[in-house]
Amino acid sequence: MSESFDRLVAIMAKLRDPDGGCPWDVEQTFRTIAPYTIEEAYEVADAIERGDMADLRAELGDLLLQVVFHARMAEEDGHFDADAVADGIADKMIKRHPHVFAAEGDSGAIDDAAAQTLAWENQKAAERAERAAKHGREPSILDDVAVGLPALTRALKLQKRAARVGFDWADVRLVMEKHKEELGELEAELDGADPARLADEVGDLLFTCVNIARQLGIDPETALRDGNAKFERRFRQLEHDVKASGREPEAMSLDELEEAWQDAKTRV
Repeated sequence: MSESFDRLVAIMAKLRDPDGGCPWDVEQTFRTIAPYTIEEAYEVADAIERGDMADLRAELGDLLLQVVFHARMAEEDGHFDADAVADGIADKMIKRHPHVFAAEGDSGAIDDAAAQTLAWENQKAAERAERAAKHGREPSILDDVAVGLPALTRALKLQKRAARVGFDWADVRLVMEKHKEELGELEAELDGADPARLADEVGDLLFTCVNIARQLGIDPETALRDGNAKFERRFRQLEHDVKASGREPEAMSLDELEEAWQDAKTRV
């Protein structure tokens, strides 16, 4: 390990030390830290989206701290340490890239990215089967799609996995027809207003939206993030325009707000 990484590991060990460490750090658990880990990953993605390299450097540091934090807690419990984490991922990368790390004279060259993707997926499938056998259960193509992923991302991954065995729509237009069907089913539940049924139908509707995005080669998480940003820009413009006219949004009618919204859309 590098001196910089060793220094960070030592700092975390000190922070977690019950004798003189930080009280907040000492009382944390895997479960309490997990939300911060997820949040830091999103902040990395945000820095990338903004093209802010200085911020990306800082956010990657925050994310690395999360890795070291979890590793330290695991070491305290006698499971593994930060070195084991680094060695484990290094071993995995070598195993999944035999065309790069093969011994001299060995065959196994991969010609392009598509072939590499196929080899990667085959390797991961073998690893899933190995883990399933180890735990005495039947393997599934859907194994290891983490439950903790954002719902849109997880839906996309589940659909991609199912598509590998041929469970897929032949054309995006067919998915759009399914979307209309799901919208009709939601509409049919409105009169009954059973919250459980409404939630179920909304879930089906969102799942088909993800399927449409996948068929079009669009990442739904990115598309929704961009949609959120566009809405925020336009609504902030609406607020600015309304206040510049001496009014407040909450004092306006819906028709007036819609007119202001349409005007904002023409400019941002």
